[in-house]
Amino acid sequence: MSTVAVARPASRGRAALGWVVLVVGLLLVALVGGLFVYAGYTQRAVLDPESAGPDGTRAVVRILEQQGVRVVVARDRDAAERALTGSDATLVMRDAPMLSDDTLRGIASTARHVVLVEPRSRALDVLVNGSSLGGFADDTAVAAACELAAAANARTARVGELMVPGDGVTGCFPVNGEFGLLSLSDGDRTVTALDGLSTLTNKTLPDDGDAALALGVLGSSETLVWYVPSPADADPGSAPPTLSELTPPWVTPSIVLLLLAALTAAVWRGRRFGPLVTERLPVTVRANETTEGRARLYADARDAPHALDELRRAARVRLVRLLGLAGRTSPADVADAVAERLGADRARVRGILVDDIPRTDRDLVAAADRLRDLEESVRVAVRTEGTPR
Repeated sequence: MSTVAVARPASRGRAALGWVVLVVGLLLVALVGGLFVYAGYTQRAVLDPESAGPDGTRAVVRILEQQGVRVVVARDRDAAERALTGSDATLVMRDAPMLSDDTLRGIASTARHVVLVEPRSRALDVLVNGSSLGGFADDTAVAAACELAAAANARTARVGELMVPGDGVTGCFPVNGEFGLLSLSDGDRTVTALDGLSTLTNKTLPDDGDAALALGVLGSSETLVWYVPSPADADPGSAPPTLSELTPPWVTPSIVLLLLAALTAAVWRGRRFGPLVTERLPVTVRANETTEGRARLYADARDAPHALDELRRAARVRLVRLLGLAGRTSPADVADAVAERLGADRARVRGILVDDIPRTDRDLVAAADRLRDLEESVRVAVRTEGTPR
């Protein structure tokens, strides 16, 4: 036996490289996340006046500014009220479910013109004299069919969501008794409702008369206040309930119990043995010592068939290489290939390579000799065939 110093610098190098790659990846993720958070990135919603996405409305805002309209984007209720106070402005607003009916009426009353670009039944009922939502128009151009100047100039538009007018409300772009635009006049004040997703967005603005309709509805004043409602705008005491307030009292104890059960199962199933690991041995054993040791075991056990099987297995591996056969060729097929190459009796070759069973040590020695002679004959045959004549 001889001692051998075992070292695996390549494995340690690969492990260190893996850790380096992991650390670099985490740093990149942190860097990108920090840029998003601290560089002013915000996800813009649909109908946002500063969004250049397909569902944003920055295009119509830019067109209005080119026409001389001052556009003020208010992202909370206080900013919208400050911009509207003391000015003859148009208020554009999406649906604001966090505002009460009185608050909706109050903020609408400070503007000369109000345009609802995402009308819902409550806002229509409160601000458009009892109007309500209807169906939906197909993606086709609809004629204005009314005397309202903004609609008449557009002639046709793709209006999308339809509405049912209340008392004294003018309807334009009719489809089966419902309308794509509603307008309520009260002296010099007007309230207009239309589906902004179908007429005002960057994607739909070029369709038919949508651009003319947008400019006519939104450009009637020198100042346009575009109010983007915020959840913080909710009236005191009317904030939506939290998740803990909505859930029944038994939910939290149930979740804790499930977590404890999962932890218990993890501890119970985690006590199994881990995967096998390769032990780095400090010594090496010569092949002949291993062979002699196995031979003594076979001799002590008087297991001649098992010993012959081992000899046959090794011989068949060598014969497969000599004859150029596939690695998974069955023993019977190897015997047939050897018989064909030597022109020998198939049954006899199969007996040597597969079938013969030794009863005594003498039989084992004789079978081993026949196996050796057969392998040598194949080797000579292959060598002779490969020799040029």
